[in-house]
Order: sequence, then C-alpha cells, then structure tokens
Amino acid sequence: MNAANLAEFANGHEPAVRLGAYLGATAVVAAWEAIMPRRARVLPRLGRWPGNLGIAAVNTLAARLVLPAAAVGMSGLAAERGWGLFNLYALPDWATVVLSVMLLDLAIYAQHVLFHAIPPLWRLHRMHHTDLDVDVTTGVRFHTIEILLSVLLKMGAVVALGAPVLAVIVFEVLLNTVTMFNHGNIRMPAAVDRLLRWVMVTPDMHRVHHSIIPRETNCNYGFNLPWWDRLFGTYRDQPAAGHDGMTLGLAIFRDPGEQRLDRMLAQPFRGSGK
Repeated sequence: MNAANLAEFANGHEPAVRLGAYLGATAVVAAWEAIMPRRARVLPRLGRWPGNLGIAAVNTLAARLVLPAAAVGMSGLAAERGWGLFNLYALPDWATVVLSVMLLDLAIYAQHVLFHAIPPLWRLHRMHHTDLDVDVTTGVRFHTIEILLSVLLKMGAVVALGAPVLAVIVFEVLLNTVTMFNHGNIRMPAAVDRLLRWVMVTPDMHRVHHSIIPRETNCNYGFNLPWWDRLFGTYRDQPAAGHDGMTLGLAIFRDPGEQRLDRMLAQPFRGSGK
C-alpha cells in the first residue's frame, strides 16, 4: 500500500482509527496504573473519573457539532487549493509527513505555553491543572472552550503547513495515545524513563508540570516530543519534593467537590486568575 492509498484508507476510517487508538491506550494505561501505580491517590477514582470522563464526552460532542471539518478536513481543503508550505514546495512524501508531524507538535507546544502565559487563556486551561491526582483520565480533562480554541489553532497550523491528510491523522493518533500515556500514574524503572524521555514525553517528565509550585507548573509543556522543552529552556528534570512528595494541582479549587463536572465547567468564571 503506497502513501496515497494509506492516506485514503486512514481518512475514510479516521474516527474509528482515533477512537480505537484512544480506547486502546486508555485501557492499557488504566491497567498499568492498577498494577504498578507511581503515587498514592489523594481521591478515589469515583471522586474524579465521572467528571474527567464526562468532560471528555462533552468535548467530543461539542467539537463534532461546532467544528465538524476539524484538522483532517482542513488538510484536504488545503491540498485542493494549494495552500500551505508543503503544497508550495514539493518534498518526498515521507519527509512531508515526518516534518508535518514534528511541526504540528511544535505548534501544540507553543499553544500550551500561550495558555499558561495569557491570563484569559490560563483561566480556561487551569481546569486541567485543578485535578488533585494525575492519571490517565487527566489526559482528557480540558475545558470545552479550550478544546474548541485548540481545534481552531490546529486547523490554522494545518493550513499554514499544508500538512497532508496522512500526517494529520498520524499526529492526531499520536496526540491521543501519548497524552494518555504521559498522564498515567504509572511506575517504570528510572533507567527506562531516562532513556525514553530523549524521544518522548514520559509520565515522570510531564507530572512535574502538574506540581502546585508555579515554577514547576510552568515547565515541561510538551505532549509528544520532549525536544521543544529542552530547546526553549522550559525543561525541568525532577520536582523539588520528588514524585512521592510533590503536591499536585493548584492552590485554588482544592475542595473534592470541585471535581464534579458542573463545577469544573464553571471554574474559568470563578476564583482568582491564579
């Protein structure tokens, strides 16, 4: 199967491919957490999972209703109209796919930094950080407005790059699966973690980003590739208190009742901007 046929097949089955990858990754990481957890839980699963999985369902429905074309649709449109960098300058198919995936990952890194740096965007994003534990369900815990803005930004990046359909689907599948992995409350040998974090964001690397300490919250922004944090000086190897001693979450919204779906959705409009 050549690249064109593979792209056509992937595009025709895009929702099923993404859903299958998400469900598979979630099941594997959830089982890993149950067998080899990295940290003791602050709250029981029943205190957090209904809200986290509920917001994931709301976000999926909202994205499909409000922005049905999404990034894959914009990729096809860009190819038809000749928009974007890779539609102007021909490269081998494999190089276009690899570079597109890498540059889309860089765009997500930059978006993440902006959502921390700009106060109105931080109010939306901080709901992701008010989880008092970090596990596989934290990977889908994002405010609906943030998700819609993220889809718009991703669509813009796809058009600017002229990223091909296959690259967009590969990127979306990677984002879905790796996000589940690097939010996992999973234990692995330290030597394996040190090796893996040169090529992908590991759970121990990303968990630092969920520390209650602001200088640690504002580091390790990457989701897929770890290189951007190292390149732009936002990388932190370990939390000051260690992974067992660090406190997760933010200084606000620490009542367990804040893990309810209705209260999570209202968090951007309540409390201080911190």
